[in-house]
Amino acid sequence: MKTNPNPFCRKPSMRNFLSLLCLLACCWLPQPVTADDKQPNVLFLISDDLNNMLGCYGDPIAKTPNIDRLAARGVRFDRSYCTFPLCGPSRNSMLTGLYPNSTGILANSQIFRQTIPSQHSLSQAFRLSGYFAARIGKLYHYNVPNSIGTNGHDDPGSWELELNPAGVDRLEHHPEITTLTPGQFGGTLSWFASPKSDQYHTDGLMAEDAVWVLERCAKRKDRPFFLAVGFFRPHTPYVAPKEPYFGWYPEKEMRVVANVEEDQVDIPPAGLGSYKKEQDTLTDDLRRQSLQAYYASISFMDAQVGKVVNSLDQLGLADNTIIVFTSDHGYHTGEHGLWQKMSLFEESARVPMLIVAPGVTNRGGIAKSPVSHIDLYPTLTELCGVKAPSNIQGQSLVPMLKDPSTIGRGWAITQVTRGAVGARAAQKPNANEKRFFGYSLRTARWRYTEWDEGNQGRELYDHDVDPLEKTNLASKQEHAKTVEELSKQVRSAAKSTFPASGEIPEVKTTLWAPLLTEP
Repeated sequence: MKTNPNPFCRKPSMRNFLSLLCLLACCWLPQPVTADDKQPNVLFLISDDLNNMLGCYGDPIAKTPNIDRLAARGVRFDRSYCTFPLCGPSRNSMLTGLYPNSTGILANSQIFRQTIPSQHSLSQAFRLSGYFAARIGKLYHYNVPNSIGTNGHDDPGSWELELNPAGVDRLEHHPEITTLTPGQFGGTLSWFASPKSDQYHTDGLMAEDAVWVLERCAKRKDRPFFLAVGFFRPHTPYVAPKEPYFGWYPEKEMRVVANVEEDQVDIPPAGLGSYKKEQDTLTDDLRRQSLQAYYASISFMDAQVGKVVNSLDQLGLADNTIIVFTSDHGYHTGEHGLWQKMSLFEESARVPMLIVAPGVTNRGGIAKSPVSHIDLYPTLTELCGVKAPSNIQGQSLVPMLKDPSTIGRGWAITQVTRGAVGARAAQKPNANEKRFFGYSLRTARWRYTEWDEGNQGRELYDHDVDPLEKTNLASKQEHAKTVEELSKQVRSAAKSTFPASGEIPEVKTTLWAPLLTEP
């Protein structure tokens, strides 16, 4: 559904108190400057719950030709990480340029205007510099699949146009979906091979909407655009057209992770805290079916990426448009006995990140130094000459785009909570259940994780010899010095995730103390 046939003259609406707050905040700001017609456009593409199971990242069976071609056009960041492996905290962090400890967003269904209302979001910064900013689909948190077709937990001040299509995957298929938890689809493993073709699905409709917006943007020479397209796939339920996508991944050929019990022996309980009880019902056949559907959903999403990028090329916009492709966090498909997200292992924390910046990036560049979602805000504003807030916490990746061998910060940090979280837990705390943080530091060689400052366990993995993180070296005497050094580094890095003022936005917690409440 298109909310306005003319995206360039939409009148602001005060849909709720939050919208009014954002509108008033914008009114107090200086008037936008007129953008120079040479300022580059931005096409921001983000997938939901996508790990690095892509051809361009070396997956042996993934069929993702469009994303692979995109990687060949620019720089692929080989070690890119989210700040928090959960949709809401990750997306709010990426889109505000602040770590979760500075946004105050540590769970889903929260909005950064509740904690840091005056912060300029990424697209809002572009709007204030004269850009037309539009969103299609999911950029901030949505409850998938129930919020598809709505604004979800979106930020009205970030956009001039919001489009929220809903396809058969939301409107028709729920009764037919295979799920581990009856009546639930988004937070549990669930999947369905749809008889309907691409154009009937939500992501297919979003690709059509994106083409529609690009066609209108191509006719405007006086305003650059920031177009964000948030695809829902491969988020559960893994729904994609049966043909051709499920056929590309024969069920019998899907891998099943072996030797899980042996792998888990040296992992502290907190490291496995994202395990869900319903996964006890998984058989190897169900694991193969689930993985087949996950791959199929990735390939379906890839096809929609291709439609949008092809339109950009055909409209003659590519030479002056920066393209970003990423995901909100990684995803487990059985590794360490885990599925989905909310762990601090590589599969959950690592994300794909591709940037094409015409005139800046060399084709096919590969940057191997660890980077973070937090780095996208300063990178895009620098590339486009857009003023960024002084408090954003990332590094600009422009030096890496010019020379992928550049080291930059050299590390990335990801955090997660353990124990009961959310508003219900804050209202009815369980005195017997401690709530605490885990912080994981990723350097070029090591992943080092501390749970509750080490009180709930430590993990150390040597990626030079153990890329699958099978052997926890944290308790090995020969690695004591490495643990000591990385412990100091992760604590220093964790401190840098808080506001410079030291004031934590409406979150009564300290760096290593239990999480007491959430906004």
